[in-house]
Amino acid sequence: DSLLLEAGFLAVLVAPLRLLKWRSTAWRPHDGITFWLVRWLLFRLMFASGVVKLTSRCPTWWGLTALTYHYETQCIPTPGAWFAHQLPVWFQKFSVVATYVIEIAVPLLFFAPIRRLRLFAFYSQVLLQVLIILTGNYNFFNMLTIVLAFSLLDEEHVGHWLGRSRKRHASSESLAWPPSLRAVLSTLLELSTYGVLLYWSIRYFGLEINWEKRLLDSKVAFTYHEFTMWLQAVTLPLVGLGFLSLSWEILTAMYRCACVRGCFWKLWATLQWAVFATATVGMFAISLVPFTYIDYESNGKLWPGIHQMFNAVERFQVVNSYGLFRRMTGIGGRPEVVLEGSYDKQTWTEIEFMYKPGNVSRAPPVVIPHQPRLDWQMWFAALAHHSNSPWFTSFVYRLLQGKKDVIHLVQVDESQYPFSAEPPVYIRAQLYKYWFTASAEGSPAPWWRRQHVQEFFPTVSLGDPTLESLLSQHGLKDKTLLKRSTDAFLPRLLQSLRQISRPFSGPAVLWSLYLVAATVCLLRALGRRPRGGAPPARHKGPRRGEPADRGGGEKNGQVRRKEAKETEEKGEGRARGAADGHSDGPRGTKKKK
Repeated sequence: DSLLLEAGFLAVLVAPLRLLKWRSTAWRPHDGITFWLVRWLLFRLMFASGVVKLTSRCPTWWGLTALTYHYETQCIPTPGAWFAHQLPVWFQKFSVVATYVIEIAVPLLFFAPIRRLRLFAFYSQVLLQVLIILTGNYNFFNMLTIVLAFSLLDEEHVGHWLGRSRKRHASSESLAWPPSLRAVLSTLLELSTYGVLLYWSIRYFGLEINWEKRLLDSKVAFTYHEFTMWLQAVTLPLVGLGFLSLSWEILTAMYRCACVRGCFWKLWATLQWAVFATATVGMFAISLVPFTYIDYESNGKLWPGIHQMFNAVERFQVVNSYGLFRRMTGIGGRPEVVLEGSYDKQTWTEIEFMYKPGNVSRAPPVVIPHQPRLDWQMWFAALAHHSNSPWFTSFVYRLLQGKKDVIHLVQVDESQYPFSAEPPVYIRAQLYKYWFTASAEGSPAPWWRRQHVQEFFPTVSLGDPTLESLLSQHGLKDKTLLKRSTDAFLPRLLQSLRQISRPFSGPAVLWSLYLVAATVCLLRALGRRPRGGAPPARHKGPRRGEPADRGGGEKNGQVRRKEAKETEEKGEGRARGAADGHSDGPRGTKKKK
């Protein structure tokens, strides 16, 4: 949610602002400045996520065994998580090493001056996010991260995806020999970077091939003190690297403004450059405070004015600190809360949720990009005593009352809810430990195995003193609801949308909206596509400084030249015939000339 807030605010700066040219789609001189903030956000997200895994001193991250627990203990796993959990331990440890490289080392290439290094960084980040999507349900987070990673691309590479690349220009460059000095140095620097990454990975993670066991051994070859000293040494230089990269974008944009034709448009471009450059520098400055949380000594060295600026806007969460998977939970098994209801306190029926693990024979779901808030919070509630999750008491109370809106969060299909006809009289909660089953347990085998641990929430009913005491303690007693106007347009619209979408699950609603939006965009693109060839009379020649043909226009140019030549020959033939018929007179001689 913090990432969504910050990315949404940056979208306000990055989105086109068409004040004078409504239909213009041209790249504005200052666009590179605001777009740089997206790259800076991606850098802070990935670098901090890799660093906190080591600064937390979690033994599983330091022992490279975190992924042997991660797949079965994450909030809502996918079916792919079960298969990933079956992979050998040596591969799981190597995957942790690859995660460190992608999250700590590769983000430094976001600001590389060489285009191919930025593309390498882009595909590395996308690979990591796709693997996370296949093995875990993390709502919109991974898709949003991939969108942020697009800030590493350029128009030429995206045009290559869309089939709009300049093939002749690219082929001429690739066939140029001998290569220029700049191309040679660029290639050498690129190869050196890959070599340093490989050497760094082998040395600091002890990568070694064990030929006898046919596996790849790995271990952390540095201490916590060495890592903290390295982090302290690089934090402020990374801030300087970001400042230099931003300065280059600002100067480049200023040069583009100077190249704009027309005095008025030059002044207008310069004014926009000044406004957006000031906003970008301000955003960069206040983002340094949460970024340097990874090293508190570096945080204390920042200029006091930056701290004051951050404190003034902190409540809006336009910049945030990040650190994903800081510590691995569920080392001894995945804790899971199982709700049970009864009418007579003798026969208990489990209440199955739509997404979280419950029935051991049910396959893990795929719910991205939906965020099932209740199932997500049930995972956090199982990590501690129920008193640390006051909302759980209110949740049990609403189920005893039979509140339809609350039941709808548990099961959209009321036939899957065992107490749809009549609310349960008693409810209790048990704590279990869940583990993925092994692949060698036979087929068909359940996805999970579980073991009862203890009671999580006592048996309660409506009017029970224990329940009333907990509700009063947490301030959750029924209160008089605020009266809202039912005649307003927006409440009625939202209520209608809720009623329409109520029979459908969250993933179904979201994917339906995405498919509708994709269909609309596709139809608009097809509608703008010209039908047939343009008439010859409307053909415009190339602009000054542009090649005569682009891409597939070479064939059309040959056809036009052939037609023009035939027309010229016919005209000359007619001229000769006329000259032969009137060769005696002076008028005929003039026409022949």
